[in-house]
Formats: sequence, structure tokens, C-alpha cells
Amino acid sequence: MASQDTSRRSFIIKLASVSGTLATGSILSACGGGDESSNMVQFNYGVASGDPLSNKVILWTHAKYQNSNDPVALRYEVATDVAFANVVSSGVAPPAIEAASFTSKVDASGLAPATDYYYRFTSDVWISPIGRTRTLPTGTVSEVKLAVFSCSSYAHGHFHVYGEASKSDAQYALHLGDYIYEYKDGEYPSATSVVFGRNVLPANEIVTLSDYRIRHALYKSDVNLKLLHARMPMIAVWDDHEFNNDTYMTGAENHTEGAEGTFAARKAAALQAYHEWMPIRTGADKAVIYRSFDFGNLLSLHMLDTRLIGREKQLDQTEALSTLAGQQAWMSPSRQLLGTTQTQWLQNAMGTSTAKWQVLGQQVVMAATWLPISVQTKFQAYFASPNASTVGSIIAEVETYKTALKSANPATYLTAANPVVPYSFDAWDGYPAARETVLQTFAGVAASQPTIGKKLVVLSGDSHNAWHTNLTLANGTKVGEEFATSSVSSPGWEAYFPSMIPTIKSLFQDTTSKSNVQWMDASRRGYLKMTFTAAQAKGEFIFVDSVTNATYSVQTPAAAETRTYLG
Repeated sequence: MASQDTSRRSFIIKLASVSGTLATGSILSACGGGDESSNMVQFNYGVASGDPLSNKVILWTHAKYQNSNDPVALRYEVATDVAFANVVSSGVAPPAIEAASFTSKVDASGLAPATDYYYRFTSDVWISPIGRTRTLPTGTVSEVKLAVFSCSSYAHGHFHVYGEASKSDAQYALHLGDYIYEYKDGEYPSATSVVFGRNVLPANEIVTLSDYRIRHALYKSDVNLKLLHARMPMIAVWDDHEFNNDTYMTGAENHTEGAEGTFAARKAAALQAYHEWMPIRTGADKAVIYRSFDFGNLLSLHMLDTRLIGREKQLDQTEALSTLAGQQAWMSPSRQLLGTTQTQWLQNAMGTSTAKWQVLGQQVVMAATWLPISVQTKFQAYFASPNASTVGSIIAEVETYKTALKSANPATYLTAANPVVPYSFDAWDGYPAARETVLQTFAGVAASQPTIGKKLVVLSGDSHNAWHTNLTLANGTKVGEEFATSSVSSPGWEAYFPSMIPTIKSLFQDTTSKSNVQWMDASRRGYLKMTFTAAQAKGEFIFVDSVTNATYSVQTPAAAETRTYLG
């Protein structure tokens, strides 16, 4: 049993001049040797690191005077020990100013590969909490461990998953998006379902730069998220909710042009706040976040943007499946998810990498997850009118489908009028030509470099459920495997069909349809720990039994929940 008390804190964040800890959930914001009645500098949101390279890493903090909005002058220190007796990198960090939401980021350089470091910020006598970070390895690398996250809705529950991962042996954190959610208080979830003490700020749906900043600050106030950031460097990409639901290049489902301003202005505000509040290396164009990280000869991690930079608007599922124009649009060879510029960048990155494992860190499920139209229709009827009757209708239809598949002639059910079709058109299933391009590219790269023995792994989020799938070309040839993490707190299938979880699981794992799902979990919150060696990529799906309660238990992965892809 774990709870938010001292017993669960295996990683202690010390302050430089006191032996402080994260005792109950409030982080000591600063320590100083001067007059305590003076205008102290507060580090209320802790520290974070991210985008590690072999010789440098981004360090982040938020610093503000208690009684004024004046700029806060900052310095940073990086040491090999928690007492800072051996400082190896130090200097001036950008001042924390109101125009940057009082955040500060610095690229600490001159570091050694594959090394753990401690870091802190100072302002005169005031000292931030201490964080631990790690640089990337070079040369021959035997093992890399990643903690993979997605979909953390503050109002849906406690971030126990982050706290658990902070106690693990993972070396680096990967966040695949939906780090924050944009909805107003009481919308998602409903007012009666908000977990006690987890109401969002601001209470309105976030639209302006001030709104996005306040929401980021709320998330960064969570003690478990502080623990994770202080424990390991994070490599992050956004998904849609850092902007608004079902974002694409020029709009989003959850944006009303005019009534909520322009989408361009809202996107710019969200981008600004994201780069202020995240430990990410910011370039000249804030909208470009696709980038690569090399872990020696073992793996290259290519972080993608499947939301903002190149995605065409999602197709309406009914139109795509029932009209000629919709089918033509869906199957168009020019239909984009990444965009041509990012696709070309990825092709070059995979082609020039000399690492064995080519790993794509990205937002939405890539593999085919298909269901018969007859089943899809029943699900849609439920979402339109959730009640016992529509649930019963789904169960009956699924049982009919399963019976047909076991019969001597399953084609009597899966007919031309009732084919299997993609479950989600927001995922790669809605962009089949774009998926084929990526997978064909890897197949070609692997074939042209046989001595490396390249393997493809795709890491995904977004769906709120856990998946292990095969990745195949349109002709059925397998070219890789996908590991998709569950959510930190956002609800999965269990929130809608609690009595149908075994049925849903068996439905997606059905190998007789076009689905490429090897295994899935439809009911639990957690994270994915990936361990890469030359011999295998191992994914451990680690779950907690509750995010709505203040206390919880960790569920050790069962045999079926530890999935491997042999090298």
C-alpha cells in the first residue's frame, strides 16, 4: 500500500543549506540565510530537466518574489554530488520575468555522457529545491530504461503514476502528450465526478495566454509531478489537449472560431505557455518540436508531432465509410498526418542513424485497431444515449460477432455490407497512406543496412488504454511493434462499460480480423517502462489500482503484461 506520506518517498530532494524533504506534499520553496521577513524568492513549482544530450541538458524552474513582480536574477549549478562539493557546470540563468510567466530555462553544458548530476538554482541567498538529471550515453550502450507517460487529467484523479515512476529505476521520462487538459471545471469530468480537491484553475476553459499559464502552474503544483521532474530528465511532445481537443493544423474540434477568438491566436498562446513551463529546448519556431535523441549504438529516439505541424483535419467516420468522396479522401495517397517536411526529416533521421533500435515517440496509436461496422454502430449509439439498453445491445452484437468467428463460415457475418473498419479515425488508422509511408521507409532503411540489424519500435499514448501491437505494411508484412501506454489519470473503457472489459479486450485482440493487437488493457491507469538491450525491447505495463483515492496499490505486471520484442 502506498500513500502520500514520507514512507513512499525513496528519492529525497534536499535543499542546499538544510536537510529538507518532501514531507507531506508541499515542497519547500526556498531557503535563505538572511532576514526571513525580507521579500523572499519562492520556487513554488520545483525544478525540472529535459531534452538531455550527451554533454548538456535543459534545466527549468519558476522563481518569483513573494511580494513583487520584479525580475528575479538567477544562477544555476550542476554537481556530481547532492552536497554540491563538486560543481562541474555553473553560470547565469535567464532572469525569471513576468513576460515569461516567471519561468527560467538554461542549457547546462560541459557535462559527461551517461552521468547522473544534481542541479539547483540560486538567487542571492535563496536556493531552489535540488533535482537530479542524467545525460545521454555514447558509444557502445548495453541498456536504456524509459518511463513512458500520456494523458494526465488533473480533475480525474491523483497523479500516483508519476510518483510511482519517480521511485523506479527508469533513467529518462518520456511524455507523449496531454500533459495538461483545456476543459473548464466540471466539463471533463462532470462536476459530480471531479475528484475531491482536484478542481481545475482557471475555472473556465483555457483560451488566453494567461489561462494556459495558470493551468500549467496548477499541474506543476502537484507533488507527484514535482517528484518525477526532480528525479529524471523528461523528453516531451504535446498532443491535442495542450491546445484543445482533436487539434489539427488549422483548427480543432473544441474550438469555436470567433466566439473563442481565432484558432491562430489560441494556438500561439498555448505554444508560448508550453515552452515557458516545459523543460524543452526551444528553437526559433515554437511550433517545431520533432527532434531526435541518440543513446549510443543502442537506440535512436525520434520524437514526432502528429497533431500540429502537418495533420489534415480528421475525417467524419460515417462519411469516410459510406460515401465515395469520404472513401477517396481517407485513402488519398497525399493525405498527411506528419506533413511532408517532418516526413522527410524522419526518413533522413532513420536512414542516417547507426543505432539498432529506431524508436518513434509520438502521440496516437499507429497500428490497425479495427472493429466490424455493426459493432461500431452499437458503440456510437451508446455514446449518443448511454443507458442499459444500449449497453445490452453492444453485448449482444459482440457475442454474435464472436459466435460467427468461431463458426465454420465467419464470412456470413463479416460481409461486404459489414466489413471491419478503423475504431478511431483520429489515430493513424485515419491516415493510412501516411502510415504506409513511415513503415515503408523503415523497411527500406532496415533492408539497406543489414549489418546494423535495425528494429522499429513505436511508443504511443492518447487512447487512455494500454496496447501492444504489430506494425504491418498494407500487404501484411510485419516491420515492427508498438507499445502504447495507458493514461496517468484520464479514464479508459472502464468509465463507460465497466461490466464489458473482458469482452472489449477479447474484441480488440481478435486475430481473425484486420486488427494487429497482440494484447491490450482497457481498464487501468498506469505507465509503461521500456527497457532496451541489444537482445530485446521489453515493455512492462505498470498499473495502480486507483487514481480517485488518496491511497493506492501498485499492481506488479503479470506475465501477460510484460511484453517483449526480440532483437
